[in-house]
Amino acid sequence: MTVQYDKGPHDLGGGCFAFLLPDGHWGESNTGLIRGDGESLLVDTLYDLAHTQEMLDAYAPLTADHPIRTLVNTHSDGDHWFGNQLVAGEGVEIIASQAAADLMTEHNVVEMAALHDRHDHVGDFIRPIAAAFDLSGIIPTPPTHTFSGHLDLVVGGREVSLIEVGPAHTDGDVLIHAPEAGVVWTGDIVFIGGAPLVWTGPVSRCIAAVDPILALDPKVVVPGHGPLTDGAGVKRVRDYLEHVATEATRRFEEGQTVEEAVKSIDMSAFADLSEQGRIAANVLNVYEELDAARPRADRLEQFSRIAAYELGVEA
Repeated sequence: MTVQYDKGPHDLGGGCFAFLLPDGHWGESNTGLIRGDGESLLVDTLYDLAHTQEMLDAYAPLTADHPIRTLVNTHSDGDHWFGNQLVAGEGVEIIASQAAADLMTEHNVVEMAALHDRHDHVGDFIRPIAAAFDLSGIIPTPPTHTFSGHLDLVVGGREVSLIEVGPAHTDGDVLIHAPEAGVVWTGDIVFIGGAPLVWTGPVSRCIAAVDPILALDPKVVVPGHGPLTDGAGVKRVRDYLEHVATEATRRFEEGQTVEEAVKSIDMSAFADLSEQGRIAANVLNVYEELDAARPRADRLEQFSRIAAYELGVEA
């Protein structure tokens, strides 16, 4: 699938749009808009207020006569909901899965901001990639409506399905499907151009979360990060995850440590992907699934391992 990858809104047909934020690296996420008769649904906001406002301004010609009445957050990572306050208001319903909503808290905002201020390798890694974002002024604005499993909506006469596939990338990941247009917004179940990332998992759940996307046979897939894609792009995400799971499992059974496994797995087939350091968190997740006695890593440890890999230092 050959597509433009320019910043701003892209018309996907059937009243569906995507706002893309190149180059899809850390914090550079995508959003969506489904425009119905007299109202619209927004998929996700962005990592800070300035980027979210820019996105809303870009959508403004589309929403002037079709105001946003529904906002769906695909998951609880800040680059998909920290801008919610700019959309919230009377007559606007904010929807997320219950599992995601449980994590969309003030602590989530404070935790992410604190990473930027650390005086260690995590801070050294985060500051350059977060330099374009300003997390000041964010008022945590969580969902006003939650669900579990599946939720069908009608947006100005258009059918929209929300499909919970988490825990996978995070607890409570949700796909948004506009069946008439053949468009699926995946949140961070799908990264295009960058390595997939498993925060919660297990990795086997992330692999399983890809299958419902393919089963929908969409014409267009809007990933959480990166350019628009189709089934081929989604399958490559699955290929990456299956490769990591297979190779990490073999090394676990051979008695290798997580660190030894990360260093020895051949990822040359995916050398074109950015964010290669995510392999450190993904392999750790496989080991946690295979060893029930192993303590679960928190987000700080996961970031620490990714940062150490990228910077070439010890975690």
